[in-house]
Order: sequence, then structure tokens, then C-alpha cells
Amino acid sequence: MKASLDPLMPIRTVVLPAVRRSRAALVLFLLAASLAIAVPVRAQPGAVQLEDDLEIVVLPQRLLGIGSHGGGQREVALEIGEQVLWQGVRGSVGMVLTDRRVLALSTASGSWQSERYRRTETVPDPPLLGGRVGILVLRTRFLGFDGGSGNLVESSIGPSEKVLDWGVSQNVAIAVTDRRVVGLSPFRGGFFQTSVSPGERYQGLTTVANSATVTTSRRLLIFRAPSGTWEERNLDLRDRR
Repeated sequence: MKASLDPLMPIRTVVLPAVRRSRAALVLFLLAASLAIAVPVRAQPGAVQLEDDLEIVVLPQRLLGIGSHGGGQREVALEIGEQVLWQGVRGSVGMVLTDRRVLALSTASGSWQSERYRRTETVPDPPLLGGRVGILVLRTRFLGFDGGSGNLVESSIGPSEKVLDWGVSQNVAIAVTDRRVVGLSPFRGGFFQTSVSPGERYQGLTTVANSATVTTSRRLLIFRAPSGTWEERNLDLRDRR
């Protein structure tokens, strides 16, 4: 009887360690999977920011910009008697309106940017802020803030040009007049514009994270933030309203 059991012994001594190794491998696999799930995923370029990365603190004689990532503070002095009338932050950009000028800052800025009101200009309505762009409408110009480079940029408004609409998204700022549409992107410097034909009626503006679409009675005008370009699509009679 003993001799009949002996041939099975080597098999048992091989099988049991193999089972133990497979269980150990399973435990290691589950542990690695749980660690992979726990690692936060870095947001991809163009993803919508859910939290503000910048804080603006108004002190009696200065403005302080504080980034929430990577440390660092940016300070600018207020002039004697200068009054802060409005401040706002969204994503990585912030702007301030005083009774004398516009100030802007982004987490990518080396310093505060400022632009004084011209003699014919008054304090504007508060700007619209996206995650990385901002735009406001003054009497004689559009003033935009490119959060990618940290620069204020402008586009003049003609004496009889009528502003119809403007809007922002994460990486796009758009303004529409009866003569043209202008777009601003944090990936490309300055405003980019395309003309509107006489008799072409404005119908609507839609913005998403990296693009915007302006609808007129004749065309769809599409602005793409990564390239800073305008594309157009003619509407046929079925699409026109």
C-alpha cells in the first residue's frame, strides 16, 4: 500500500507550490491594479478646469496674485487714490477693473499686465473669463487677455461699427460685430478675424472648450483655438432661417 502511494508524492510536492505561486501572483496583480486606480490622471490639454488655479487678493495699496500650483506670488502697486471696482478669476486667469485701468494676470504670467482707459473710454462692464482667456468691450476696442502668454491684446472698433455679441469658453474668446468676428486663443497670440458680408445677418454664437461657431444667415464661421484660424461653411436654402 505504501508503494502505491509513493509515485503520487512527487506530483503533490509539485502541485502545491504551483498553487501557492498562482495565488501570490493573483494577490500581486490585484494590489498593482488597486494602486493604478488610485493614481490621479493628469488632465489632458483642453480639458475643462473644475477649480480656479489663481487667487487675487486686494490689499489697501496693492494687488496680490497667488497661484495654487507651484507656488509664487505676483504683486502690483495701486496708484494713490486708485479704486478697485471689480475683480474676477476663472481657471488660470484673473482680471481687475479699477477706476483708471484694466489689470490682468495668469498663472503663466511673469508679472501683472495693465492697460489704461483712453480719454474717451469709461469703466466697462465686467469682462468675460474662460479658463485661459478673457475679453471685455471698451468704447473703441476689444481688450483680450491671452492666458497662455500672459499678455493683454486689443482690436480696434470702428466709429460706426456695432458690437452684437461676445462670449468665452475654456480656450476661446469671441466678439461679433456687424462687420466682422474676432477670435482669441491662448495658443496663438493676438486676435484673429474674418469679415461679415453686407446684408449677412448674425444669428447666434456657440462656444465649446477649443472652438466656437458663429451662425449667420448665410454661413457657419468656425474658430479653432489650437490653430487660431477661421473656417467657413456656406448654408444652403434648407439650412437658412
